Amino acid sequence: MKKVAITGANGYLASLIQKYNETKFEFIPITREMIDLEQPQQVKEYFENLDFDIVFHTAANANTAFGEEHPELSRKINTESAVVIADVCNARDKRMMFISTEQCFNGHTKPGPFKEEDELISVTNYGKQKAEVDEYLQKHNKNFVTLRLSWMMGMAQPQIHPSPNIIKNTLDAIMKQTPEKFTVNEVRGMTYAQNLANQFEQITDLPTGVYHFSNVNIMNTYDAAVYVANAFGFPEDVIAKYILPNHERYADRFRDYRLDNSKIKQHGIKLGTFEEDVEQCLKDYGWK
Repeated sequence: MKKVAITGANGYLASLIQKYNETKFEFIPITREMIDLEQPQQVKEYFENLDFDIVFHTAANANTAFGEEHPELSRKINTESAVVIADVCNARDKRMMFISTEQCFNGHTKPGPFKEEDELISVTNYGKQKAEVDEYLQKHNKNFVTLRLSWMMGMAQPQIHPSPNIIKNTLDAIMKQTPEKFTVNEVRGMTYAQNLANQFEQITDLPTGVYHFSNVNIMNTYDAAVYVANAFGFPEDVIAKYILPNHERYADRFRDYRLDNSKIKQHGIKLGTFEEDVEQCLKDYGWK
């Protein structure tokens, strides 16, 4: 059984992956209490003394505002620590699996969906920091998989708490009766996170390279929130009261973050549409 060292082990994606693959891999959970990503040298020494076959590196600080306010510190977390892990993996001929992001493309003026070989252009430090690791792996590592993820969505389970996502944000607005604005001027993939957990074993065996993991979506974020609310069966007047359009955000330039998933699908990974993912989520959690 392969040993998978998984950073950010208490995070949403890492928790899902461990739960649904616990009989297939021996997971080595690594949390912020065990290593401090603000200290790359400490991270390097930790992994040099760790017995593993694969590192699945999910840990990061994805808070965009933090990245803009603390560029040097966030770079240590998101870039420098990831690079030292990549170097340890390369020196020992172990596989590095790195979570990158659609935000690597948020500076483009042309529309998506973007392919793996398209130029990485980001206007945020978070996107730039992820892109730097992304490009480093391609230049220096011989055994790696980079997954550029869309916005991942899902619902809570015992001991598994989802990050903010289109389903959680929509339900929070309505159930807590707190009106929430959703952006009109962006379109992006919004992928059911369970798809990643269910196909993790196949993903670990992908040929070395970069892959886009995203469903297909044509809705802007506001329309997607309305779609989710309708799928859960909320009345139209309730939806109109709590799910509001935000026309101001990104009014200067429409953002299109969508990722082309053709490459990973050619390797047998199944990805559908946003609507299909919402439907599957509702079934899995007993709403249908």
